[in-house]
Amino acid sequence: MKITAGVDEVGRGSLIGPVYAAAVILDKNIDKKLLKDSKTIVKDKRELLSNYIKKNSIWSVGKASVKEIDKINILQASLLAMKRAIKKLKKKPSHVLIDGNKIPDLKNYNLKAIIKGDQKIASISAASIVAKVARDKFITTLAKKNKGYGWDQNFGYGTKQHLKAIKKLGINKHHRKTFSPISKFKTHNI
Repeated sequence: MKITAGVDEVGRGSLIGPVYAAAVILDKNIDKKLLKDSKTIVKDKRELLSNYIKKNSIWSVGKASVKEIDKINILQASLLAMKRAIKKLKKKPSHVLIDGNKIPDLKNYNLKAIIKGDQKIASISAASIVAKVARDKFITTLAKKNKGYGWDQNFGYGTKQHLKAIKKLGINKHHRKTFSPISKFKTHNI
């Protein structure tokens, strides 16, 4: 029997925190009409869908840390997070469909990149939802411990509010030091 996993990552463009990836093998009975790119779904519905997917699928989440992002670059860190998610699945898929145009270096897996896969393939959409909810929860927790940056609203992306807060508060250990404009700011709070 052919087992297909969908894989997607979130947080590549954020200025803070790890990049997350999820791998999902959907149960055949899941309602695929509910699944679409996580960016097009409102937060509350996305959280409900993530729970629905997790109850009705085989899934895993992988991530790559800020240190790894700064060391190997965001593309390689995204691929590393994907690789970790794929390898953590409780069942080995016969096919792995990955959102984008790059695939991780993973031996003994049948991998295929699909541009805009999160809009076309239900299992990739599901992975996008699971990864986004997992990362958003982590960033919301960071926001409570690092007040003033507005991470609970901007999730670390380079909004005016976030950039203004960086000028006032400086950067901290959660910021990706190699990212522009972070690389231009003085380090205050590390």
